[in-house]
Amino acid sequence: MDCHVRLFCANCGEMARPKFHIAPSESNADMFYGCGFRAPDAVIFLERDGVTRLLLSDLEIDRARSEARVDEVESFSAMEKELQGTSKKKPAFNEVVAAWLVKHKARSVQVPADFPLGIARALREEGIRMKPTKDAFWPEREFKTTKELRAITVALRIAEVGMARGFEVLTAATIRKDGRLFAGNRCLTAELLRAEIEIAIVRAGGEARGDTIVACGEIACDPHARGRGPLRAHELIILDIFPRSTESGYFGDISRTVVRGTASDAQRHLWQTCLEGQETAIAAIRPGKKGLAIQDKVRADFAAAGYPTERRDGRWQGFFHGLGHGLGLEIHEAPRFASATFRPGQVITVEPGIYIPGLGGVRHEDVVHITRVLPTVLTRHSKPLEL
Repeated sequence: MDCHVRLFCANCGEMARPKFHIAPSESNADMFYGCGFRAPDAVIFLERDGVTRLLLSDLEIDRARSEARVDEVESFSAMEKELQGTSKKKPAFNEVVAAWLVKHKARSVQVPADFPLGIARALREEGIRMKPTKDAFWPEREFKTTKELRAITVALRIAEVGMARGFEVLTAATIRKDGRLFAGNRCLTAELLRAEIEIAIVRAGGEARGDTIVACGEIACDPHARGRGPLRAHELIILDIFPRSTESGYFGDISRTVVRGTASDAQRHLWQTCLEGQETAIAAIRPGKKGLAIQDKVRADFAAAGYPTERRDGRWQGFFHGLGHGLGLEIHEAPRFASATFRPGQVITVEPGIYIPGLGGVRHEDVVHITRVLPTVLTRHSKPLEL
C-alpha cells in the first residue's frame, strides 16, 4: 500500500495497514465478524481504506453476494484465469491470492496473530509483507452493538431452554435405594441428560456439540470435566450449557448447580457461599472498575467462609479459575474478567466456583451487559438448589 493513502492508527501510532485474513468463516470468529458470511471452507478477506472485499470460489460466490456484509465479492476462478493467461499450468493458490492483493494495492497487510503459518510463508515468497496484530484483530468486537446484544440474548434464551429441560428430567427422575437416579427404567447418566439438554437446544434453534457439562459429585471438582456415568441423588450436580445460535452465530452461556433430593448442610453452605460471591461481584461491576480487584475480593470472601484456594494432596481446591470472560462470537473472548477495566458495551459472564474434593463443586454463572450505570443481568433462569 502506498504511503500517501495509508490510514493513521490512533491506537498504535503507526500507519494502518489493510486488514487481510484467510480462514473458514463458519469456525473463525474474526473472519465471520469481518464479513458476516458463514462458509465451511477458507474465505479470503481484505479491508483497505474502509472498503471490504471477499475472494471466493464459484461454489460460494452467489450466496456471498446476497448474504455477506462486504462491499465487493470477487471470483477466485476469474482471478486464476486472468493470472494464468495462455499458460497451460494453473497458478498456485498463493500466487492467485498475492496477485489479488497486488491488484488492490495491498502489498503490506495486517493479519491476525493466528494467521496460518504455511500460507504466510507462501505469500511472503510472492512479495506480500504481513504484520500480525499484537492484540485483537477487531478490537471493536469487545463492545457489543444493539444488534449483537439482541443476538446474545437470543442465544441465552436457547441455553435456558436447555437448562429447563435438564431440570425437568432431573425432577422427574426417581431415586433408587442405592442413590442412583432413574429416568423410567433407565439409569440416568450424565451422557443421557446431556443428550436430553442438547436435543432441546437444537429444537430451540441452537447448536450443541456434545460439550455441555453435566458433572456430578467428585467429578464436578474438575471445572471443565464434561461429566460421565450415573447421576446420583443428594449430590451436587453442575450443569453448564453454552450453545451457539444457529441463526446469528453468537453464544449463550449459563451454569446452575442443583441437588436432586436433599442437600446436606455442608452442600447448602457451599452453594450459598458461592451465590453470595457472585452477587458481590455483580454488584461491584461499574465502568472504570478493575476486574482483578473484584475477583480477588470474591476469592478472599470464600477463604474467610472456610474455602481457601489452595493445593492439597496434589489437587487444587477452592476458587481456582477466573471469575468470568467475554461472550459473543466465541464462548471465551475478550475481555477476561481479571484483566478487564470495565467499559460500557462489554458483555461478560460472572461465574465463581468453589470445588471441594469429598464434598463436590458449585458454580453459578450468569451473563451481564456493562452499561454506563448498573450492569444489566441478561440471564433469567432460576437458581434452585434442590429439585
